Amino acid sequence: MKLSPEQMEKLFCTVLDCVDVGIHIVDESGHTVFYNPACARLDGVPAEEALGRHVLEIFPSLTPHTSTLLKVLESGQPILNKQQSFTNFKGKLITTINSTVPVIESGRVVAAVEVSKDLTQVKALSEKVVTLQAALSEKRAGRATTVSEARFHLSDIIGDSPPMQELKNTIRRAAMSTSSVLVFGETGTGKELVAQAIHNEGPRRTGPFIAQNCAALPEALLEGILFGTVKGGFTGAENRPGLFELASGGTLYLDEINSMHRNLQSKLLRVIQDRTVRRVGDTVLRAVDVRFIASTSTEPGIALERGEMRHDLFYRLNVISLRVPPLSERREDIPALIAHFLEKYNARMGLSVARVSPQVLDLFMCYDWPGNVRELEHAIEGAMNIVDGDEIRLEHLPPGIRKGRTTEIRPLREAVEQLEAELIRGALNRTGGNVTEAARMLGIPRQTLQYRLRQMRQPKSGHA
Repeated sequence: MKLSPEQMEKLFCTVLDCVDVGIHIVDESGHTVFYNPACARLDGVPAEEALGRHVLEIFPSLTPHTSTLLKVLESGQPILNKQQSFTNFKGKLITTINSTVPVIESGRVVAAVEVSKDLTQVKALSEKVVTLQAALSEKRAGRATTVSEARFHLSDIIGDSPPMQELKNTIRRAAMSTSSVLVFGETGTGKELVAQAIHNEGPRRTGPFIAQNCAALPEALLEGILFGTVKGGFTGAENRPGLFELASGGTLYLDEINSMHRNLQSKLLRVIQDRTVRRVGDTVLRAVDVRFIASTSTEPGIALERGEMRHDLFYRLNVISLRVPPLSERREDIPALIAHFLEKYNARMGLSVARVSPQVLDLFMCYDWPGNVRELEHAIEGAMNIVDGDEIRLEHLPPGIRKGRTTEIRPLREAVEQLEAELIRGALNRTGGNVTEAARMLGIPRQTLQYRLRQMRQPKSGHA
C-alpha cells in the first residue's frame, strides 16, 4: 500500500519524535517550525513554547554569530560536530555537540536542521577531572619530592613466561628513553599497567602521569580537554589548562589512540613534533615537556589499513613498540595470576581462600580467555563473593567460563609436563622463591622439587 504525502509526513514526524537526540528545524527567518521532545528535554523548553519563536528568543545567551542555526542560514554551509554551550530559556547551562545543515531549494536556503546530542553531564565530569589534575599539579609544584599518580610498577606485572620476560626487559629499556611509545594488545591484557610501569621505572617517575581514553569523548570535547581552552574561545569556554600542560614534566598516556578523530590526530602530531600547545581559541603557544605513551587494542597495521590512524602519527608514536601478549599465549602464568588475585581479594574481602580446585585450574588452563587477565581477575573476584570455604570450585565460576571450556589436543606427556612446570612456578611465586615452602605446598620432597627445577632449566633437545 502506498502512503499518501500526509501519511508520510505523519510517519516522518513520529519517527523524529521517538529518537533520543534533539532535532530543531527553523525556517529561513530563524523561526522554529519543528522541535522534537528530545530537544524540549535538552533545552528545558516545552515544544509548544518553542514552535513559532525565533531561535534567539528561545536561547537568549546566543547571538547571530554564535548560533549555529543562524550561521548556517546565512552561509548555506553545514557545520558538523560543533561543541556549543548556552543558557537555555530557563537559565540552565547546556553543552551539546551539534551538526547543522541547510535545506536548499532552487539555490536558496529555505531552512536549517540541527541535530544535538547532550554533553552537559559528560562535560561537567570531564572538567572536574581536569580541575582535579590541575589542583594536583599545583600541589606538586609546591613540593620538592612528589608522588606520581601512576600506582603500578614493574613488580606489579605478574608472569615469568618467556613472552612476559621479554616484555619486562623492553619496559626497562624503554623507561630510560625519552622517545614516544606505542603499546598494543587485546582488551584486558594490561596496557595501562605497562604504561605506568614505564613511567615509574624512568627519570620522570616524580612527575605527573595522566591517562585519557580517546574513545570516551566526542572530538570537540576531547580537544578542549587535551589542549585547554581560553575564555571567549567559544560559547561557554573558560580559561582552563589542558592535559598536555598538566602532564608537563611527566607522562601523558592516550588510550585507544586509533579512536581519536583524524583532524585531532593531526593536531596531536604537531604537539609531539614542536613540543608546544595552543589552547582552543587562543593565539599563544605554550611549551610543554611531555613524554607520550599511546595504546591501541587493534593491531597497528590493521588500524592503518582501516584509516583509523594517520601514518605520520603512527611513525611518530611507534618509536618504541611494545606488544602485550594475550593470556592464551602465556598460559604458564595463570597459576601465578591466580595466586596474586586470591591474595588481593582475600585482603579486600577479609577472606582466607587458599586455592582453586584442580578442576578449576584445569578449566583455567584450557579456556581461551577472550577477555584476558581482566576476565580472569573478574572470574576470581566473582567466585570469592559466593565461595563457601577455602577453595574455589567449578560451581563458583561464571556460567560463560564453565560453558566456554576449550580443550587443546596434544601429547599427554607434554601436557602433564607443562602443567607441572606451571604449578611449580606458581608455588615459587607465591612463596617468594623459597624452595622448601614451595615443596611443602606442592606436597613433594624438597629434593624432588630441586630435581624438577634442574630439568626445567635444561634446554629441550630437538631437530631442525
